[in-house]
Amino acid sequence: MATSASIANYGSNSILFRNPIDNDSKIPTKISVGSLKLFPMNIKAIRTANSAPVKSIQAEGSINESINIPFPAFQFKEYMVAKAKQVNEALGEAVLLQHPEKIHEAMRYSLLAGGKRVRPVLCLASCELVGGDASSAMPMACALEMIHTMSLIHDDLPCMDNDGLRRGKPTNHKAFGEATAVLAGDALLSLAFEHVAAKTTNISPDRVVRAIAELGSAVGSEGLVAGQIVDIASEGTEVSLSELEYIHVHKTARLLEAAAVCGAIIGGGNMIDVERVRKYARSIGLLFQVVDDILDVTKSSTELGKTAGKDLVTDKATYPKLMGLDNAKKFANELLAQAIEEIAYFEDAKSAPLYHLANYIASRQN
Repeated sequence: MATSASIANYGSNSILFRNPIDNDSKIPTKISVGSLKLFPMNIKAIRTANSAPVKSIQAEGSINESINIPFPAFQFKEYMVAKAKQVNEALGEAVLLQHPEKIHEAMRYSLLAGGKRVRPVLCLASCELVGGDASSAMPMACALEMIHTMSLIHDDLPCMDNDGLRRGKPTNHKAFGEATAVLAGDALLSLAFEHVAAKTTNISPDRVVRAIAELGSAVGSEGLVAGQIVDIASEGTEVSLSELEYIHVHKTARLLEAAAVCGAIIGGGNMIDVERVRKYARSIGLLFQVVDDILDVTKSSTELGKTAGKDLVTDKATYPKLMGLDNAKKFANELLAQAIEEIAYFEDAKSAPLYHLANYIASRQN
């Protein structure tokens, strides 16, 4: 699915969709990316006679204004608000303001600072997708947000990205000092695993262990940390598209992948379901980063709630820099198409949140 000569071989070299299970499994698909007209995009999945009705939605303010995708009818904003409220309440209960107050205040400062709650909502939606009860996945959803918050606190440190603004507020180290910020991140990381193990109920122990192992692998030296260390090592060097993909598949997409996979595991999904969800999440994970890179060069700090244009100032490798802005937008469209293909296997009523979540990530403005 080449977008131009400059990225014509990108897909064939990509690590994005390498499957940890048997790739030779032949599973009938509802739609094929090869049959999609991407630019502008008009995706029509083959649906059964009793499929839920669909409505064509125009992605407002999207990276490509011509995107027009028929999705299952669904009140996505209401869904996100309701799920985010549940997550926020659970997070507030998980991290109480107790002795020693300074560390818990620092943890809560970043953890409860707002944000889209994409990862925990993805976890809950994936649990429901495979027939599970979202409440069973809430401890995992909270753990994912704790780990994500830890990564933001640490990424913002002077020794890393050295940023002073996050979600419209001073970063944790600006508010509490570097030492406390490091410890707050460490405490959130530790609490995440404790929370899943202690608070997950009515789920078989083997599924809980599998989910914890998935979460751990997403964070460590073969996951988030791998992406971060390669990103640091790449500063001031010429980075190829494949190297850039490696960084962001691990640094950004891997935790989103874990969110979806852990939700599907806890929800009782079989191996095939879990791997479909994994590929979907890999797509939207990298999509999230491509859109982030685009917004960095097209939006202001006020609009983003964080420092805009920082990648340009630091001469950091980004998709717009390596591909050009137009090709980066086209690549984002390809990733959106791939994500939609993966969840076309599932019932519309259950997959609707994930259809709309993919579009939300593609069309977000901050």
